Amino acid sequence: MTDNSKNFVPAGETRSDLYVQRSRFIGSLEQVSSVDEARAYIRTIQKEFPDASHHVPAFIIGHGATQIAHCSDAGEPSGSAGRPILAVLQGSGLGDVIVVITRYFGGTKLGIGGLVRAYGDSARDLVAKTKRAQKVRAITVTINFDYPFVDRIRSMVVANSGQIKEESFEVHVMMTAILPISILEDFENKLSELTNGTANMTKMEYIEVLVPLGSE
Repeated sequence: MTDNSKNFVPAGETRSDLYVQRSRFIGSLEQVSSVDEARAYIRTIQKEFPDASHHVPAFIIGHGATQIAHCSDAGEPSGSAGRPILAVLQGSGLGDVIVVITRYFGGTKLGIGGLVRAYGDSARDLVAKTKRAQKVRAITVTINFDYPFVDRIRSMVVANSGQIKEESFEVHVMMTAILPISILEDFENKLSELTNGTANMTKMEYIEVLVPLGSE
């Protein structure tokens, strides 16, 4: 289920672990859809590692001209932590993404240049390990049809990158499915042709779905 929007986001949470002169940098990356979700994730990481020296966040919400970008040095020297992480994110092509780098101080000061490299390397390691998904505009539909068509309509939904969410079997079959907007018109035409116009499809709710790259 893909379209041409190219709104790439993380497919799920990613972790990395990096040691630089005995300081430990634990990287956490997650998909978030709002500033509130990003702030909630920062609090989650802070609770998970309550004894860490620093929790340095950077996030991008949205894509293109509408994106919101934010970073903080979280107590590290100005410009040494949040900005390097954000720069990596901005070069990654990802949106709706947050990174929190948790640092445990190892006793050796790294200096501003060393911190820039360490936080940037940690972010790059996270991005390299992150599986990507695409945000795709889709619609929930209900399809009402006669029993003889059930296997062929199931196959048609899957072949058109759709997802079957629910089925009920009474006088007719009632199927709830999610279909990408990009194939909707073609799907309707194929459905009418297959069932000789006897199937009835009702459009319900427009949504966005995450589709891992490689899923077609």
